[in-house]
Amino acid sequence: MAKKAEVKELLEAGVHFGHLTRKWNPNMAPYIYMERNGIHVINLYKTVAKIEEANEALKKIAASGRKILFVATKKQAKDIVAEKVANVNMPYITERWPGGMLTNFVTIRKAVKKMAAIDRMKKDGTFMTLSKKERLQVDRLRAKLEKNLGSISEMTRLPGALFVVDTMREHIAVKEAQKLNIPIFAMVDTNSDPRPINYVIPSNDDASKSIDVIMTQVTNAIAEGLAERKAEKSSSSEGADVKAKEATPPAAAKAEEKPEAVKEVAVKEEAAAAEVAVEEKAKEVAPKAEKAVEAKEESPAKKAEKATEADNLTKIEGIGPKAAEALTNAGIDSYAKLSKSKPEKVKEILAEASSRMAHLDPTSWPKQAKMAADGKWDELKEWQDKVKAGVE
Repeated sequence: MAKKAEVKELLEAGVHFGHLTRKWNPNMAPYIYMERNGIHVINLYKTVAKIEEANEALKKIAASGRKILFVATKKQAKDIVAEKVANVNMPYITERWPGGMLTNFVTIRKAVKKMAAIDRMKKDGTFMTLSKKERLQVDRLRAKLEKNLGSISEMTRLPGALFVVDTMREHIAVKEAQKLNIPIFAMVDTNSDPRPINYVIPSNDDASKSIDVIMTQVTNAIAEGLAERKAEKSSSSEGADVKAKEATPPAAAKAEEKPEAVKEVAVKEEAAAAEVAVEEKAKEVAPKAEKAVEAKEESPAKKAEKATEADNLTKIEGIGPKAAEALTNAGIDSYAKLSKSKPEKVKEILAEASSRMAHLDPTSWPKQAKMAADGKWDELKEWQDKVKAGVE
């Protein structure tokens, strides 16, 4: 169990120091304790409560296997964040925030793949076939990509959460996360607006000691979540091994303990039993095989027509060709599968495929798909007409 944050520890690190009173944001009033010498003082009891709340949420996200992206580009925070976050193997941005990092994630992934392609060139010897000037240019490109995107090279999909140090400086990252409904955790000072932040940690975001103590608390919670996930995986694999051992036939277990001559008799008995089982299975399968042959005799034209109708997701109101292609690539290639899919998951698939589809609202798609899967085309048409007319 990670050590909980204490008011004394935060006080010694200077977490309570806010900005000048004339620079304050009125929305931070609930987290301000008092004003002293023209400077606002943050209520550390509220900070401790908010740290515990944020840690609990971060622990759950880490335990679920999703990544948490840390953003800290200010001078006094970047080294601390890079060091602490690297220990828990999470992605981080400590250089300039690349515009569209979240909303245009597909393009950012292409840049990361380019970095991997350069590494492959160096391994297979292709790099040495280039001229000296070309090698120099490739090395410079690799160094630039490593500096800006090296820490997110293992992030293959959108993060499960965003952690920001100084929301005013990283306002672009906050807005992108808001657009995609990604939970935002942040250290928020008295001059910042806490309203866009899902998990506010009222604290001094300028002092390196303050940043260090908050990051220690946060990364410890993430480490706990990762340890829980590892323990669950190992226990589930052990359970699978136990089940496999229990499923071993008693005859086979006994045969291992018998002498060679007895083993041969046991093997023969098992072979005879297997033959009987095969014959019984054949009797069961025969009627099914006949039905399958009858089904095959159906004309190919009719089969093609049925398959096309069943898989034509564009008949659902709101799904265009691009959205249908994205869903099919994700494995949702039929009305039945779409009817069982959650709208949040569908929205995530669309956003990952293209930022232009992030605005689509798939709330009614499972309902429409259920009607289509049940063959209620007249009912579906009537529902779609009502929606277009503004009835629903």
